[in-house]
Amino acid sequence: MGGEQVREAVEHGLAVLGTVAERDWKGTKAGRLDWTCRETAEHVASDLIAYAGQLAGRPTARWAPFEIDMAECENNADLLEVIRTTGALLTAAVDTTPRSVRAFHPYPFRAADREGFAAMGVAEVLLHVHDIIEGLGLPTAAAVPPAGLGLSESVLARLFPHVRPGDDPWATLLWATGRGDLPDRAPVTEWKWSNPLHIDAERLVLQGVHPAAAADLAEGGTGGFDWIVGGPVEGTRVGAGLVFQAYEAGVHRPEWGMFVLVRKEDGLAVGALGYHGAPDEEGRVEIGYDLVEGARGRGYMTEAVGALTGWARERSRERGDVRSLFAVVEKFNTPSQSVLSRAGFEKVSDDWGDGEDGEQFAYELRLRA
Repeated sequence: MGGEQVREAVEHGLAVLGTVAERDWKGTKAGRLDWTCRETAEHVASDLIAYAGQLAGRPTARWAPFEIDMAECENNADLLEVIRTTGALLTAAVDTTPRSVRAFHPYPFRAADREGFAAMGVAEVLLHVHDIIEGLGLPTAAAVPPAGLGLSESVLARLFPHVRPGDDPWATLLWATGRGDLPDRAPVTEWKWSNPLHIDAERLVLQGVHPAAAADLAEGGTGGFDWIVGGPVEGTRVGAGLVFQAYEAGVHRPEWGMFVLVRKEDGLAVGALGYHGAPDEEGRVEIGYDLVEGARGRGYMTEAVGALTGWARERSRERGDVRSLFAVVEKFNTPSQSVLSRAGFEKVSDDWGDGEDGEQFAYELRLRA
């Protein structure tokens, strides 16, 4: 998801709002919001330039505030020109920001990348255009983005990975943001964006894989990553497919999902690891991992597993929902056994059973008693 999607969303929003530019925005409440239609449109412009500013300045500790003075916008048409301009700024910022860049955003892991800011910008435009149209008492069907653009699907997969997508992505997005109802789903009263988790290690960054990237990997693509020769391997594709299946079923929990290992020195992906799902009732969660052949023997996986277990320890202290990590390894795979031993795992079974490649050992790392 990049600048092109931002541009498409802004063009759609301007086309819809242009048809109601002569209406009273200042004196009309925007849908279910507490803002007027005018304040809502100003908010869209402010968010677009704020997201562009985050990507341009790349702050990591706190939000870099932006405030636009729109007092000179004499009418709604003038305000639409500001939205057009700030949308162009975000489009340019997204298109010129390297994939590895992360800038501050509070939800939920205090950072977002260019895809995250693009998705948030698209969502701000689409949702608030809906609010304005609803507030003006017009049929909200006019605000529905063209299905062929896939904007609703993209926003859901990147910012709502914990939400079952459903058959109607636009209706699901409205429900997920408290703007609509869906059969068999409780109304949403509170919500936040959910940008992927990144875990920093010495030579690597463990980059969380959102459902859209998982689907691409499972179907033979790159997931949006640049890989070393030979990657991604089959195990990564299988794991990505399981992530997307969990997303479609509504049981995916992104912080307990899959991570691609990206080398800091050149930005290339060398492998993947992650959890097989959220912790069970006993607080145990299984991990799995693999490396592209050309990256083996350099200690990358030992470093990555150490970073992953470090995050799990911190999570255990903060929330207590994970008590131990678990891994199953083929008996002939001594390099993988060494990785687990160096990460502090202990062998808990010499006879776990037969996997696809032969007999297996089981290892466990206890985080809490």
